[in-house]
Amino acid sequence: MFTENELKKYAETLWWGLSTARTEPYAPGDFVLLRFDTDAMPLADAMYDLLIEKGINPIPRQNLTPHMELSFYGKSDENQLTAIAAGEKEFVGGLNGLISLIAPASLTHLQDVDSKRIGQAAVARKFMRDIMEKREQSGDFGWTLCIYPTPALAKAAGLSMDEFKAQVVKACYLDDDNPPARWNEIFEKSQKVKAWLNALDIEHLRIQSEGTDLIVTPGEQRRWLGVSGHNIPSFEIFLSPDWRGTEGVYYADQPSFRSGNFVEGVRLTFEKGVAVKTEAKSGGEFVAKQLTLDEGANRLGEFSLTDRRFSKINAFMANTLFDENFGGPQGNCHVAVGASYADTFAGDQSTLDKARKEELGFNDSALHWDLVNTRQKTVTATLRGGEELVIYKNGEFQHE
Repeated sequence: MFTENELKKYAETLWWGLSTARTEPYAPGDFVLLRFDTDAMPLADAMYDLLIEKGINPIPRQNLTPHMELSFYGKSDENQLTAIAAGEKEFVGGLNGLISLIAPASLTHLQDVDSKRIGQAAVARKFMRDIMEKREQSGDFGWTLCIYPTPALAKAAGLSMDEFKAQVVKACYLDDDNPPARWNEIFEKSQKVKAWLNALDIEHLRIQSEGTDLIVTPGEQRRWLGVSGHNIPSFEIFLSPDWRGTEGVYYADQPSFRSGNFVEGVRLTFEKGVAVKTEAKSGGEFVAKQLTLDEGANRLGEFSLTDRRFSKINAFMANTLFDENFGGPQGNCHVAVGASYADTFAGDQSTLDKARKEELGFNDSALHWDLVNTRQKTVTATLRGGEELVIYKNGEFQHE
């Protein structure tokens, strides 16, 4: 699939992502969890080699196979579904980094499993994400992830393996002599966009496109983030809004796969911050169940925009990592229902405890589901003085 040189470049790009994502530099002796699907073994080997060369202590952990997942979610009793191994909390608390290599052998093997059981297992393990988030706030932890092409992904996307790989190569700049250097260029360009957005005193945003008319309220002490190294590739500029100010209708024209289910044409209607109505062309029942996973599952956790000039992705990839960064002719916006990102807090991260998050309208949930709109759109910011300013149009930020 990938040549030895491409695998080396991919590993170097992931190291750039991991290093950029953490505010404190990595040091020899740090522990990095290398989590991977079976089909990603060639990249896992290359990544392991690079981590050893950097003086890092890699901890390889293979993800469950589709058969194992089906057995776990389909046959486990209540105790097995929520059981946490002794020492897992301490293990996660001692990590300095996480690299996830996503290479699904199947996208639909869980389609007949009750999604509430999958959600139940996720809720029981949410504490791990909370620990990582807290350590990331203090600069002790960083993470990044990518996908590795598989026949299942290519088939779901309607692409050949060569076509799917080509999207990965160009999106991650693996055809460049020095991919990390190219990522630094994108990073610098995104810094200018974020600086412009963060200098605006935005009261609320209005997103308008065919099927969408949504108000999103950034909220107090927020900052726009993006191209942070967390995702490879990543071109989005995003924030976690005050969920309480969400009003209107949002339509996701791009399909997605989640927990073995195919979903398309999701339409959410928000009133006073809550999605009071869910509709979908396909997978409507699954969507409704997902948004009842917990108290925060039907609230907004993220709002994001991708500039078509940044992203080379122009095909549906059947994977959120790529699809939320779709460039194409009109760029994209996406919202995520569920968990917010604490690092979009503009103040002192060490002060952002649970009570402060609630006060500022940061949403909390075991769910985080990105829903993508690729249609032509206009995003207008209403500033606190009453002035209206178009910040995004025809797939591009309007900062120049």
